[in-house]
Parts: sequence; structure tokens; C-alpha cells
Amino acid sequence: MVTRRGFLKGGGLALLGVGLMGGIPAFMAEAAASDKIFRPYKRKKVLVCIFQRGAMDGLMAVTPFTDTYLQSARPGLSLSAAKSGNGNPLIDLDGRWGLHPGMKAFEPLFRDGRLGIVHGIGSPNNTRSHFDAQDYMESGTPFNKGTASGWLNRAVGLLGHDAVTPFTAVSLTSALPRSFYGDHPSVAISNLQDFAIELKSNPAAANTAARSFEDLYDQTSSGLLQQTGKESFEAMKMLQAADVRHYRPANGAIYPTSPLGNSLRQIAQLIKMDVGLEVAFTESNGWDTHFNQGTDNGIFARNVTDLSNSIAAFWTDLDASQDDVTLMTMTEFGRTVHQNGTGGTDHGRGSCNFILGKDIAGGKVHGQVAALATENLEDGRDLPVTTDFRSVFSAVADGHLQIANDKVLFPDWVGAKAPVMKG
Repeated sequence: MVTRRGFLKGGGLALLGVGLMGGIPAFMAEAAASDKIFRPYKRKKVLVCIFQRGAMDGLMAVTPFTDTYLQSARPGLSLSAAKSGNGNPLIDLDGRWGLHPGMKAFEPLFRDGRLGIVHGIGSPNNTRSHFDAQDYMESGTPFNKGTASGWLNRAVGLLGHDAVTPFTAVSLTSALPRSFYGDHPSVAISNLQDFAIELKSNPAAANTAARSFEDLYDQTSSGLLQQTGKESFEAMKMLQAADVRHYRPANGAIYPTSPLGNSLRQIAQLIKMDVGLEVAFTESNGWDTHFNQGTDNGIFARNVTDLSNSIAAFWTDLDASQDDVTLMTMTEFGRTVHQNGTGGTDHGRGSCNFILGKDIAGGKVHGQVAALATENLEDGRDLPVTTDFRSVFSAVADGHLQIANDKVLFPDWVGAKAPVMKG
């Protein structure tokens, strides 16, 4: 026998399917429809994370364009900030750093002090395996493969309250990401329109849920959805009542029709529906640019254009909710300083990330990046990691969500927080 409260806390009541693809069980929809109480959750701070899978070339996204070593290392890939040359120039941010021309949607956010950049960020573990590096970053323990939980799941546990809504932690992906593995409830929603959800939280609770779903409903129906159960069904009613198919973004925001654009569009919907969302996750793929990387056109340019346009549309769409939201990107590692023989770059070390919000120390490029001479490179080939990703993730979680327990959030880390937040 599992209690209703324990079932919810263990992630059993995902409401939109417990390991079931195909939508909401009919008996649950009927129960929700029979409950007349309908109120929004108290608006909360929301952290949105985007994982750029494949390892983004931070030196092409945000280029130290005055560095002559980089120019000689990338004769076919370097971009200039000079407006008189061929092609589209870099966007000069501060006389040293230039934003890729495909990211022009980021320029006003940077100038307005809403967007901050951290360069030389990465993991202290020097693996160049995509799988291992992503696993280490999402678990938050870069030297421990045995960590069962993800850092965002631990963050959910540190928020200081019971998860009375199934939408506390939501990933707009087809499967739950490693970041959300753990004991605290989280769900993966592939598409709000068809309510297809995969749940993976506490395995024991999920298994119990699969066996006892009807039994649990029978136990709760007499006092229809008291306390936590009622809160969860109210959240489902909100999602059902919203015309998500015909959602119209605010302020004329236009999202790219890409997987990332569609995901951020749906996250904006959840935020503005006040269903209790506090941590959201999605991903952008295709950053493994071993060949034909391109410069102001090509694979990389298409990726950064999609990233920046999607994020800018999301920010515009949030409207008044901007006060409550911080967005942060991450990628498992960077690319080599030297281009390879096929017009691309190989697996490297340091990269950069982007942080957007009203509580960000924006309008600047944080981090330490020395001249890219061979003697300053890691193994003579890579941008060194000078900022541990945990120092940035911790600073954002603390500054925005008021999570200050680093021993739980990043148990193996004893460093200082990066100065990326105001105050």
C-alpha cells in the first residue's frame, strides 16, 4: 500500500501517463473534470536549462577576434569584426570579443545587460567522450560515474517544499534527461498537444504506480483529491483547459520551427499558465562539427542562429514573466583551437555558455582566457578550462532559486561561485 502523499513525492502521479505513451488515462481525466476548484499556483522563480549536445565551439560562438594566434590556427574558419571584409562580420561586443553574426538576436540582450557570457567554462575532467562528459555535467560530479541523481533533480529537492504539482520540474524532451534522474518528481513531456509523457524518477515508486494506479484512484475518489492530490489534478485541469495548439506568443514573438524553438515555446506556455513550474530543461543537438563547420554560413551558423533566435523569441514571449525567469545554456566541452583537415574542429576542452535574466551580471564576457599561443593551450591544442561549470551552475541556482546548499547540489566541489549574478 502506498500513500497518496508518498506516491506523489516519489513521482508516481505524473498525471499525463505513468510510463504510458498516448495521453491521460480516461478515469483520471473524468476525476479532474469533476473537481470544480480551479486556481493557479503561486508564481515562482523558474530556471530554464538548455543542453547543447555535441560540444559547441565556443571560440566560434564568441571569438577573441584580436588574437592573432587564433587567426593563424584557423585560416579557413576565422571570422573578422571588420565590416569591410567579405561575408558577415562578427558583432563586436567590447573590442576583444565578437559574437558570431548568426547570433545577432543576442546583441540587444547583451547591450541591455540581460545576457551574460562565461568563456573558458567546462569540466575539470578532461575526457573527450561525449557520453561521459555529458553524464558528468548532468550528474554534477565530474569524477564520479556512480552518482545516481542529476544536479537538477537535487536542486528540485532543495527548493524547500513538497512537489504538490507534477509540473515542478519538466523536460521538453522525448525522454527524461540525466539531469533529472533521482528521487524527486520530474517529468518529460514530448509535446503538450498530445500529452505524451515519460516518467522516470524514483524507480520503486514508478513501478508501484504502474501496478496500483486504479487502486490509488479508488482510495482518493471518496474525498475527491484532498490536499496534494487536489493540487495535482488542478494542474492537469489547467493544462487541459489551455488551448495549447492555438497558443499565440506575446509581443509578436516568432519562434523558429525547430525542435528547440518548439520546446521553448511550450516552456513559455507552462510558465505563463502558472502551473507551478520551477525547473525546465530542453536540448539543442548537432554541435559536433568535425567537418565542414563553415563560418558565417554552414552547419555552425545554422545552429547558433537557431539557438539565439529561439532564446530571443522565448524572452520576448515571456513578457511580464521575465522577472521570474533565468535561462542558462551548457555544453559538454569545446573544440580544438586549430581547425582540422576537413574544415572542422575536433573534441576540445573549454567552451562558453550563455545566461539570460534580469538578475544576471550581463553585458560582459566573464572568465579568464589567455592568448591562444601554443604554450597557453591545454595539451598544446585546447582552450583550457579556467571556470569549473559547477561554479557557474551553483551561482545561478543560488542567485535565482535561492538554493545555497552546495554540499548537496555539487557534493564533490569546494570552489567559489562565479560572479555571474548581480549583487
